[in-house]
Amino acid sequence: MMQFAWDNYKHYAWGSNELRPVSKQGHSSNLFGSLKGATIVDALDTLYIMEMYDEFEAATEWVEKNLDFNMNAEISVFEVNIRFVGGLLSAYYLSGKEVFRRKAIELGEKLLPAFKTPTGIPWALLNLKSGIGRNWPWASGGSSILAEYGTLHLEFMHLSRLSGKPVFAEKVMNIRKVLNRLDKPQGLYPNYLNPNSGQWGQHHVSVGGLGDSFYEYLLKAWLMSDKRDEEGKKLYYDALKAIETNLIRKSSGGLTYIAEWKGGLLEHKMGHLTCFAGGMIALGADGAPDDKTGHQMELAAEIARTCHESYARTNLKLGPEAFRFDGGVEAIATRQNEKYFILRPEVIETYMYMWRFTHDPKYRQWGWEAVQALEQHCRVEGGYSGVRDVYASSPNHDDVQQSFYLAETLKYLYLLFSDDDHLSFEHWVFNTEAHPLPVINHTAVNSYHVLF
Repeated sequence: MMQFAWDNYKHYAWGSNELRPVSKQGHSSNLFGSLKGATIVDALDTLYIMEMYDEFEAATEWVEKNLDFNMNAEISVFEVNIRFVGGLLSAYYLSGKEVFRRKAIELGEKLLPAFKTPTGIPWALLNLKSGIGRNWPWASGGSSILAEYGTLHLEFMHLSRLSGKPVFAEKVMNIRKVLNRLDKPQGLYPNYLNPNSGQWGQHHVSVGGLGDSFYEYLLKAWLMSDKRDEEGKKLYYDALKAIETNLIRKSSGGLTYIAEWKGGLLEHKMGHLTCFAGGMIALGADGAPDDKTGHQMELAAEIARTCHESYARTNLKLGPEAFRFDGGVEAIATRQNEKYFILRPEVIETYMYMWRFTHDPKYRQWGWEAVQALEQHCRVEGGYSGVRDVYASSPNHDDVQQSFYLAETLKYLYLLFSDDDHLSFEHWVFNTEAHPLPVINHTAVNSYHVLF
């Protein structure tokens, strides 16, 4: 599958951000401005892990000659960080090639002006040339978004380590300082924070889009620090407790789901993005306080089952973007604009974590079901495409092969069917784009690629 996705990208869209597999041409979204090569950078580590070394060399050569950050382009700080910075860091740690370290630091430095706000909470959008930042116009009164400013920590800690410049670590540690000073409604973190005033925007809370990877990065900051970042650990378990109390519910049909919270009222919907939480909770269960390890593993398994049901209850056996638990409906999308599937990884990600921690064969079975559905409904002549309605009797393709399909979906599938010591959790932590970063311990300073 990786070979097919990559070969078609290379054939029809080389150098573009993404591939349009039906019309067989390049595709670019506004997330990357005029930056190029998102699929190449995002796929580097997957190619390496799958031992596709010829492809990896071709990608490396493209990065050396063509990956350029000197352009008058407005980009999403979050997307460029998780895909480009994360992808370059991972490629460096796996292969030891200096070009990746150099490019990662160069790009990291280009992102620093995003933090020039009164609070140090970064802007969502940044012009790489002028260094001028702003927020998404739709985000609650000019707010920054929790998942965006909260998903820089892992990469920026590694940038400090590889560059010897403390500024990267200081910027992300300051974000924690700002959050620690604020009152959390019911212990929850609203999705919107104003970078000028340092106050919350509207009180919306989600473990799906707008919130998701903030929680993941609290846990992973602790794990990546070789469990020395006690603050990250405490923040994670406190947040999880508040999520359990306020957002986690059980449907009348017995499915556990994570609802969204809007100003104190629950919306009984769960996004595909939220399905990463099964894997996150399993990953953190071992360190859970108050003998909660068993409880958290059960909770993770229940979320995995709910997310599997969201796939099983569609015609195409692929999960919708969001699904609801109301009006007699369970784990089904009821709105047309929530019925699409864009090759997202989160459900498979949770299967991979659950397999590693339990070795219950159903997780590989469920992953195999997803493989068959992807092959049957998403594979087209020129690559893999998302579909517009997972409840339709036959697929209507959206004509985009997302870069995260190669970075995440296929990597998590590969790891689901690999031995546990292939990128072991003892040595590696995955960023939210599935780019493995090494646990920072004091001994193995520059020899990470030998661990692999």
